[in-house]
Amino acid sequence: MKKSLSVTLTVIILSFLFDSCSNPTNPKFISEGIIEYKATPVDPDNSMAALAPSKMTVKFKDNFTEAEMTAGMGLFSTSFISDPGKKQFINLVKLINQKFALVIAGDSVKKDVDSDPKPIIEKTPETKVIAGYTCKRARISYADKSIPGFDIWYTKELNIENPNWSNPFHDIDGVLLEYQLKRYGLELRFTCTSVSKASIDESLFQLPSDYKIINKREMDKKFEGF
Repeated sequence: MKKSLSVTLTVIILSFLFDSCSNPTNPKFISEGIIEYKATPVDPDNSMAALAPSKMTVKFKDNFTEAEMTAGMGLFSTSFISDPGKKQFINLVKLINQKFALVIAGDSVKKDVDSDPKPIIEKTPETKVIAGYTCKRARISYADKSIPGFDIWYTKELNIENPNWSNPFHDIDGVLLEYQLKRYGLELRFTCTSVSKASIDESLFQLPSDYKIINKREMDKKFEGF
């Protein structure tokens, strides 16, 4: 009888711990707030490393996300807006007093993501806590062995559905709190430093009227010149 009771209690405790990551009553399971990341160049010898941003701020609400980075003493800033409902991805870039926007939607988002080497994702049972959130580890590698592999850490303790639909790690069902990503010739390592609940204005996820819409080729040229 005692053994049966002990087993029952163990099952209940384990079930609670497992479910707490996606339990709406968990105070960490928020759908609106701010995630702060430290940003570090993977290759410090990269010609753009000196101009790289030192942090990234992600604001989210109802599955919308907006990631913003600033560099060059404020002369350069970029934002990435994800609208999972419309399957739309917006990249805003401000270079001194020039403002440009790249809008990708529908199948074009997948095509853009698939243009980069496809990562091989190996999920593991390993965990660690980042900024108060329990994260699982996944090992990233590539068929092309000349591309170095790395670890990413993700959590399911945040209420954001399908957060990676527009990035190379779309097979990961969880918010990335430590990972690396390459954009415009510069690869950065992002590590979450804090997560906080906050009220976010929905207008943040809209295309600003004062940005000029350009295509991907034109955006690439802007970065080449920069």
